[in-house]
Amino acid sequence: MKIRIFNSLQCQKSHPQRSYPSSFHRFQTSATSSRAKKSNPFLSLTQDPNPSSFSVPYYSKLLSKCNASKTLYPGMQIHAHTLKFGSTNDPKSRNFLISLYAKCELFGYARKLVDESPEPDLVSWSALISGYAQNGFARDAILAFHDMHLLGLKCNEFTFPSVLKACTFTKDLELGRQVHGIVVVNGFESDEYVGNSLVVLYSKCGKFGDSRRLFEDIPERSVVSWNALFSCYVQSDYFGEAVELFREMILSGIRPNEFSLSSMINACTGLEDSGEGRKIHGFLIKLGYDSDPFSKNALVDMYAKIGNLEDAVVVFEEMTKPDIVSWNALIAGCVLNDKHDSALEFFGQMTLSGTHSNMFTLSSALKACAGIGLKELGRQLHCNLIKLNVGSDPFVHVGLIDMYSKSGLMNDARMVFNLMPDKDLIAWNAVISAHSQNGEDMEALLLFPLMHEAGVGFNQTTLSTVLKSVASLQVNYVCKQVHALSAKSGFQSDRYVVNSLIDAYGKCAILEDATRIFRDCLIVDLVGFTSIITAYSQSGQGEEALKLYLEMLDRRIEPDPYVCSSLLNASANLSAYEQGKQVHVHVLKHGFMYDNFAGNSLVNMYAKCGSIDDAERAFSSIPERGIVSWSAMIGGLAQHGHGKEALRVFNQMLKYGVSPNQITLVNVLCACNHAGLVTEAQKYFRSMKELFGFEPMQEHYACMIDLLGRAGRLDEAMELVNTMPFQADGSVWGALLGAARIHKNVEIGQRAAEMLLILEPEKSGTHVLLANIYASVGMWNNVAKMRRLMKDCNVKKEPGVSWIEVKDKIYTFIAGDRSHVWSEEIYAKLDELSERLSKAGYIPKVEFDLHDVERDEKEKLLYHHSEKLAVAFGLIATPAGAPIRVKKNLRVCMDCHTAFKFISKIVSREIILRDINRYHHFKDGSCSCGDYW
Repeated sequence: MKIRIFNSLQCQKSHPQRSYPSSFHRFQTSATSSRAKKSNPFLSLTQDPNPSSFSVPYYSKLLSKCNASKTLYPGMQIHAHTLKFGSTNDPKSRNFLISLYAKCELFGYARKLVDESPEPDLVSWSALISGYAQNGFARDAILAFHDMHLLGLKCNEFTFPSVLKACTFTKDLELGRQVHGIVVVNGFESDEYVGNSLVVLYSKCGKFGDSRRLFEDIPERSVVSWNALFSCYVQSDYFGEAVELFREMILSGIRPNEFSLSSMINACTGLEDSGEGRKIHGFLIKLGYDSDPFSKNALVDMYAKIGNLEDAVVVFEEMTKPDIVSWNALIAGCVLNDKHDSALEFFGQMTLSGTHSNMFTLSSALKACAGIGLKELGRQLHCNLIKLNVGSDPFVHVGLIDMYSKSGLMNDARMVFNLMPDKDLIAWNAVISAHSQNGEDMEALLLFPLMHEAGVGFNQTTLSTVLKSVASLQVNYVCKQVHALSAKSGFQSDRYVVNSLIDAYGKCAILEDATRIFRDCLIVDLVGFTSIITAYSQSGQGEEALKLYLEMLDRRIEPDPYVCSSLLNASANLSAYEQGKQVHVHVLKHGFMYDNFAGNSLVNMYAKCGSIDDAERAFSSIPERGIVSWSAMIGGLAQHGHGKEALRVFNQMLKYGVSPNQITLVNVLCACNHAGLVTEAQKYFRSMKELFGFEPMQEHYACMIDLLGRAGRLDEAMELVNTMPFQADGSVWGALLGAARIHKNVEIGQRAAEMLLILEPEKSGTHVLLANIYASVGMWNNVAKMRRLMKDCNVKKEPGVSWIEVKDKIYTFIAGDRSHVWSEEIYAKLDELSERLSKAGYIPKVEFDLHDVERDEKEKLLYHHSEKLAVAFGLIATPAGAPIRVKKNLRVCMDCHTAFKFISKIVSREIILRDINRYHHFKDGSCSCGDYW
C-alpha cells in the first residue's frame, strides 16, 4: 500500500539511529551507570577459558533473561562473547539483543544489528520500533516503520500497536489514518491489541465518535479495551462520560481491575463527586484491590481534592509504606483546602519517615509557607530546591516567586525571576501578578511592555492582571490601550478579559465604555454583573446599580455575597437607607448573613445611612468578627459622635484577642476627636508603637492635630506638625486650617493655607476657609482679596450638594435650586418654617455668608442652602414622624446646623445629616455632636 506522508518523512529524516559513533557515545554515559555495576551470575561467562562449553541456545536463554529484566551490562558482555567466538548468526539471539538495546535506549547498537541482519526480519524491526515508541522517540519509530515498509515486510499484531502509539504521541491523525488503512488491508482490525491502539489514537486526537465506533467493532472486548477507552475520556476531562462507560462495562459483565478503578477515581476527582467516589472505593475493597498502591494514591488525591481531608488521611494511614506520590497527594490536598499548617506538619512527618522530597513536594510546601507567611521556612525550602539541582525548572521558579511575593518579599521574588535562564509565559504572569497583588501596580504595568519585547507573548491571564493594575492606578489611556490590544489579539470575547475591562473602565470612571462592553457581551456571568454593578455603585449611581441587580435576577443568575456587598456600598455612598434595607432582604433571602464580607458591608451601610442601631444589630449577627468587622463598627460609632461607645467596642475587641491595624487606630482617634476625648486620644497615639507594634502614619497625625486644634490647643497642634517624622501632607494642614477657622486664628490659618495652596492648588476649600477666617474677624479687605485670587486663578468654589432618598429614589439639591418638580411646595414649606423659626428665637448666622450683599439678601441665601431644601422636601414627602435622612458633600454650615436644631423641635422629627466629616442627629432642639464638629 502506498503511504504518501512517508515520502515527506523520508526527505526530512537524517537517520539518527544510523549514527553509530554518537550512539556509542550514549552507551558510554549509560552503560557505566549503576545497572552496569551490579553483581550478576553472567559475569562468569567472560571468565570461562573454554568457550565451546556454551551453545547458541544457551546464549539465547541468557539474552532472554537479560531482555526480560532490562539487564544491560551482562547482555553486552554476552554480545561481546558471541562476537569474539563467532556465534553471531543466531536470529533469536540477535532479536533479543535488538530488543534489549532498544529498551535501554541504545538505538545505535540496535539499528546496527537490524541493518547487519542477513535477511529482513519482522521480529527485529518490531523490537526496534517498539523500543522507539516505548521510550518516547515517536518520530524515529515512524521512520523505522517507513524503512521496514520499503523492505516489503508486513506488520503483524505486535508491530501495529507500537506504530499507532507513535502516531498517538505526535497526535498525527493523518498518518494514523494511513496506518489504520494498512491495518485493515492486512486484516488486523479485529485484533484486540491493535483495536485498543486505534481507540486510543482517535481519542487522543479528539475524534471520540470514531474512537467509540472502533471500540464497538472489537469482537471480544476485555477489561484492557474498556480501560483504554475510558482512560482517554478521563485524560480529556470527559469525566461524566467515563463514569457512564464504567457503568456500561459493569453491566456487560466485565470485572474491573485496579487500572479501571484508578481511572474512575480520577474521573470522580474531576467531577468533584464524593458520592460516586465512595462507590468506587467500595469496589476497590470488594474486589480486593484496596492494597494496590496506585489505587490508594488515587483515593488520597480524590478525597483531598474534593475537600474531604479526613477521609484522605484515613486512606493514607492505611498504607503500609506510603511513597512520594502518596505524600505529595496529601500535602497538595492540604494546601488546596487552605490547611497550610497541616500541609507543613505532614511535610515534617514525611521527612522523618525517610522519604526524600522532590520538587513537587517542595512546591506544595512553598505554597503552604506563603499561605501563613513563614518566610524563613520558605527560604530553607529554597535551599533544599537548590540542593536537588532543579534550579532551572520553571515550575519551581514560579513557586518561589509566588512564595516570596505572598510573604511580602518582592525583592526576593524579583531576584528569582531575574535569575531565570528561560522566562516563559507562566513566569512573566507570576511576577506581574506578584507586583499587582502587593500593590506595586506601576511595576506590574512596566513589566508588560518588557514581556512583549522579550517575544514571550501574552494570554488572558496577563491581560486580566494588567487591567487589575490599570484599575487600581485609574490610568484611562492605558486602559484604552490594553482594550485595543485585547481586541487586536482576539481576547476581547474572553470572559475573564471582558470582566476585567468592565472593572477597569468602571474604576477609571469611564462608565460609557464599561456599559458598552457589558452590553456587547453575548454571555454575561455573575462576575460581569458584579463588575458593572460595582462601577455604577462607585460612581454614585445607586439606582442604576439596583436596576442592573434586578436584571441579573431576571436572567436567573444567582447573586453571591460580593454583588450584594457592591449594592450595599452603593446604598452607603448615597446614604440610601431604604434601598440598603431592600438589599439586606436579599442578603437574608440568599443566606449571606453568615458571610463576613456581606456582614461587614451591612455594618458599613447602616452606619453611613445614619442608623447606628441597625449597624450594631448587623455587627452582632456576624459569626466570626475579624478586624474589618470591628474597624467598621468602631468607625461607624466614631462618625456618629459616640466616642465613648467606640472606645468600649475597641477594648472589647482587644479582650477577644483581635489585634488592631492602622485603620482601626485611625477610627479610634476619630472617635476621640468627634467626642473631644483629648486625654484618651493622646494615650493611644503615644503608645501605638509599644502596644500595637506600628508607628503612627500621616492619618494618625492628622487626627491628633485636628483633635488638639478643635480643643483650642493650637500651639500643641502646631508643635506636633513641626515634630512629625515626615513632611506633613494635605490632610494635616487641612486639619490645622479647620482648627484655625473654629478659633479664628488668622496667623495659623494663613500658614496652613499657604502650605495647602502649594500641595493642593486645585482645591477651592482652602480659599473658602481662609476667607471665612478673615470674615469672622472682620477683615473684609482680605475676604475681597481671596475672592479676586480665586477668580484670577480660575478656582471655582465647589457647590454644596445634598441628597435625600424618598420611596427608593434619590433626589439631589443645590443651593437656590428650582428645577425640582415640587419646587413651589418646597419653597412654600421654607417660608412656613421661616415664620415658625423666628417665633422660636432662631436668628440667621449672616456673618458666615461671604456674599457682598445686604443682610436681607444674605438671610434669603442662607434659607436656600441645599441641605435646607432637602429637609423641606423630606418634611413634605415622607410620613409624619419618620426620620429625615440627608447627605451633604461639604461640611454643614453653622447657620444650617443651628436651624436644624430648631426645626427638629418645631416639627417633632429627627433629622439625620451626614456631612463630609461626620453625622449629626438633630432631635428635640439639640445635636448629637454637642456643637463640637
